[in-house]
Amino acid sequence: MPSPHVTLRQLRVLLAVAEHEGFGRAGDSIGLSQPAVSQAVRGLEAELGLKLLDRTTREVVLTAAGQALVGPLRRLLGELDGVLDEARGSGAAARGIVRVASAPTISGGLMPQVLAAARQRFPDIQVRLGDQTQQLAVEAVRNGEVDFAVLVGIEAAEPDLEQQPLFDEHFVLVCPAGHELAERPLLMLPDLAGRPLVLLDYSSGSRPLIDRAFARAGVMPRVALDVGHPATAFRMVQAGLGVSVLPALSLPLPDAAALRAVPLEAALSRQVVLARRRQRSLAPAAQRLWGLIAALAAEWPTSP
Repeated sequence: MPSPHVTLRQLRVLLAVAEHEGFGRAGDSIGLSQPAVSQAVRGLEAELGLKLLDRTTREVVLTAAGQALVGPLRRLLGELDGVLDEARGSGAAARGIVRVASAPTISGGLMPQVLAAARQRFPDIQVRLGDQTQQLAVEAVRNGEVDFAVLVGIEAAEPDLEQQPLFDEHFVLVCPAGHELAERPLLMLPDLAGRPLVLLDYSSGSRPLIDRAFARAGVMPRVALDVGHPATAFRMVQAGLGVSVLPALSLPLPDAAALRAVPLEAALSRQVVLARRRQRSLAPAAQRLWGLIAALAAEWPTSP
């Protein structure tokens, strides 16, 4: 019999360390600090009386005992997650609850209309929206914490996720109203060369797209600040710390008298998608909301 003091959390931490081969990366994947990961592993080793990991300054590897434990543990926890997902889904379906995650710019730009329409058309459905960074929203879908998510399209292969494109969205340059670029009808990326930029950080699904677009244009961006939310970028631009490249869903501007949004060339765009776990059926309430979002997105303006 396993020790009554061995916790499910400790076992999940061990699996994360084994998969990511490091405490820091494992902590990032499950939302724990590196000290918390180390403490959980030490506690598990103490309870089992086994050394499960060999730690060096460069890597963390499983011992023979750790390898013997991790294989069956991965299978058992996978089965447990499946049982919990089914129970969670059954309970939510019975109550008409749909859990949706969305990236911050999408939460502010598209989801208010979605929630208002859902309340009017489907009063029996309770929508619980998680406003999360792209990375956390993807993990929430993978882990079954939400029924689906509305995200920036993921270009890399994602075997666990099924994506349905909604629309392509352009980007804008946000600058002070008196800026020399404020009255231009359309800007090209080379127009931004050498200018201090306030950009969304790498928790955003948009930042890799921005970086690649600048690279294709042969422009080395001068990044003055990395921020986590468009509202922060607006404030930084108002303070004169730079200009910002943001998706159009970040609009409207908080102070139209002080700021301007100028369309950027179509070479910089992003695809907004619905994402759910592959080969997993949605509950009826979630399927109705999925269809509503797809219908509303079909009417969304996409041109600069």
